[in-house]
Parts: sequence; C-alpha cells; structure tokens
Amino acid sequence: MSALPDLVAAATQAAGAQQYPTGALYVVATPIGNLADLSLRAIHVLALVDAVACEDTRVSAQLLRHLGLHKPLLALHQHNEREAAQGLIGRLQRGERIALISDAGTPAISDPGARLVAELQQAGLRCVPIPGASSPLALLSVAGDAQAQGFRFVGFLPPKGEARAQALAGLADTRDTVLLFEAPHRIAELATELAQRWPQRRVTLGRELTKQFETLRTLSCAELPALLQADAHAQRGEFALALHAEAAAPTEGLATAAEQTLILLLEELPLKQAVALAARLTGVARNTLYAKALEIKSAKAD
Repeated sequence: MSALPDLVAAATQAAGAQQYPTGALYVVATPIGNLADLSLRAIHVLALVDAVACEDTRVSAQLLRHLGLHKPLLALHQHNEREAAQGLIGRLQRGERIALISDAGTPAISDPGARLVAELQQAGLRCVPIPGASSPLALLSVAGDAQAQGFRFVGFLPPKGEARAQALAGLADTRDTVLLFEAPHRIAELATELAQRWPQRRVTLGRELTKQFETLRTLSCAELPALLQADAHAQRGEFALALHAEAAAPTEGLATAAEQTLILLLEELPLKQAVALAARLTGVARNTLYAKALEIKSAKAD
C-alpha cells in the first residue's frame, strides 16, 4: 500500500468518528505554503465529499493529487460566486456533501466564500467549518503586540487614490493590532506610507509565511522601507503585516473645554465618531481623546 492511501486512512481513523451530515457545505482551510499544515480532519473531509468548490481548479487539482484524491472540481471565484451558489444550493438540497477551499488558507477571509455561505444560510443549508491555516492569525501569534486590546483584520487596502488614503487614516489611534495584506508590487509603497505616518509605531512583517524562505521581522515603521530595499528578494512573495496597536496617550492635563466637548459628543454619537469629531473641533490628538472617552464611559458605567 502506498503512503498516500495510508495518509487518508490515518485521517479517517483520527477524524472519522465525528458526524459529517449530508446536504452540507464544508469550509476547509488549506495550507498557506507548507503542505504539512493540512489537518487530518481536512484530509478526511476532502476524501469524503462528493465535489470540491474552489477558487482555481488548477491549484486545487494539484493539492488533491498530492493527497491521492480525485474529486469533481467546481470553479467558484469573485466573478461567479452568486451564480455558482445557486448551482451548489441544488446539489446540497439533493443531499451531497460539498467542500469549499481557496487557493491557500481559510476560505471567505479575503478570498471568495462569504457570499456563498450567506446564500446557503438563507436557503437553510448547513455550513461546517474545518479550521486550519490562516496567514493573518499565524502572523498575529508571533507579532508579540502585548499592549493590544484585540485585533482587526483589514486585508488588502484599496490600491490607490483617495480610497487608499482614507483607509490608511482609519488605522490611526487604534488599540487593536491591525492585520494587512499587500501585493509584492505595492509593498514598497505601503512601507513608505507607514513610515511617513507612524515612524515610531511597531510593525511585524511576514513574507512567504510557512514556506521555505519565510521571513518574519518586527521593527519600527521607519525602518521598514530600508529593510525591503536591502535585499533584491525582499519584495518578492506574499506579504502579511501586523501593525501594532498605538499606546494610549496620557489624559492628564486635557483642557477643560476639550473634555467638555468630548462629553457632549459622547451623549449623541458612538465613541469612535465622537472622538474623531472632537479631534477636529479641538485639535487634541485622537488617541488622547480616545483614552479620555474610555475613562468617561467607564465612570458612567460605574
């Protein structure tokens, strides 16, 4: 018996005892670079399903060949997701099991799939997560951003123009780690933008995560452009970035007028909107006002 049937058998032994209902979509995470990151449960599900909906049939066919599996492949990408969903609804209603995979990582996270899942849920059909590799979470785990209150996944910023500028501005004054993706041909531009806006802010750069030439560096945004320029290969591959949370500024000494403005705005607006408008009206830094707003909210709650 060859190694691949042994692998599928091992996956079935490890994961087969669980129930895998018919008429369900299985949202399966696939490797982001290293084939060994594919879970035994994912292998079992891919062997079990009747067909596989995938972003690129060529990429997915190669993955299945590695596993010694042969399944019908159904193209599902950003241009046909709504139409493909209707076909999948019919197949699931007939009792089939369908797996959804992307080219790499977890589907529906900056990849096709979210619209499909929404359509299936509206049709009363079950969607089952088969978790595994995810580049933003992999990067977050080694970013070491201990001061963050949480994290926010942004993915790819708009490529240019005012939309990109506004999206970058929205990353300011946050107590969360911000998780970004960037394309190789724009990574140098993003590095320059981050260095200009927040030279002292920390950022963790992940390039080619889990692959042979994986690069992980945590440094200040000011240092990021030089890092990318130092090596001709540094701008090649796939990039994920964790922009660390900004430290809360001290609120002692906040002018009475500014504080009163903030209090009035908090009575009428959500916290973030109130802080943004107070910053425009008073000229006080957003992070200072944000910290004070949290104090005000906490005092009211008590």
